[in-house]
Amino acid sequence: MELKNRPRRLRKTAVLRKMVRETRIDKSSLAYPLFVTEGNNVKEEISSLPGQYRYSVDRMEEKLTELMDAGVSSVLLFGIPAHKDEVGSGAYARDGIVQRAFRQAEKSCPDLYLIGDVCMCEYTSHGHCGVLRGKEVDNDKTLELLAETALSQVQAGADMVAPSDMMDGRVAAIRNKLDAHGYEETPVMSYAVKFASSFYGPFREAASSAPLFGDRKSYQMDYHNRREALKEALLDVKEGADIVMVKPAMAYGDLIREVKDHTNVPVAAYSVSGEYAMAKAAARAGWIDEAGVMCEMAVSAFRAGTDIYITYFAKELAKCIDQGIIG
Repeated sequence: MELKNRPRRLRKTAVLRKMVRETRIDKSSLAYPLFVTEGNNVKEEISSLPGQYRYSVDRMEEKLTELMDAGVSSVLLFGIPAHKDEVGSGAYARDGIVQRAFRQAEKSCPDLYLIGDVCMCEYTSHGHCGVLRGKEVDNDKTLELLAETALSQVQAGADMVAPSDMMDGRVAAIRNKLDAHGYEETPVMSYAVKFASSFYGPFREAASSAPLFGDRKSYQMDYHNRREALKEALLDVKEGADIVMVKPAMAYGDLIREVKDHTNVPVAAYSVSGEYAMAKAAARAGWIDEAGVMCEMAVSAFRAGTDIYITYFAKELAKCIDQGIIG
């Protein structure tokens, strides 16, 4: 048969396949979510996230060092306070759990890039992402507290802040607050396209952040909507977001691509707790190759247009990159 075009020619050897690879991943693109809790000498496994732990401030250095040794240079910190109240005061307290964690991390691992998740759900007694007015989250009253939270994290040592609350106008409020206090160079990575997703279940156990009543569908997005995702991303860029995020990652590759094509800023994707837990559970049952699925999930996000990949598999992916399995 006379075939001039034979795509299989470029698949013949491992060297050639890697030479013509279209999607490439670097360890510097990975970020790891870390949970920091009150107490001393705490390293507590999270039952719904096998292999993931809550660390007290005095124990987190071992994990941070482990990540840096693997080549993962960015960490997204989540704080779990001992006490909560209706206005989430622990989120913006100078001596709050995540603020103390930033100070310690900056001191013990100065080369690590520290990102602060800016939200209130871990800190409010009701579990919602802002101040309540009756049974509803008061958008505008929440903005000032989010801005105070971001400022407190930067003052404590955060290199970047990442608002995840989905309040309208939060990026502008945070940008204005940081600029007014001399932090014009601190970037904001917004959870711009964050859906009300069932993939978040394990995280809510990990961070003790499930709402006591109702749900978050009045502020997190409806997963049926594509145009609304673009609207949110473009609004955040207009308000001053330096990076925009799509969350979750695995089921939303189409929107990662859309956001990438319609904005001029880097795009992050968060491979969330449910994605990790499903892979772990299926692997434990012997149904899938965990490493293979982990790599395929990551590559799919980068292929869709991701520049920064937030994942609980960061250390394992870094190892796969070193081994040439992906990258």
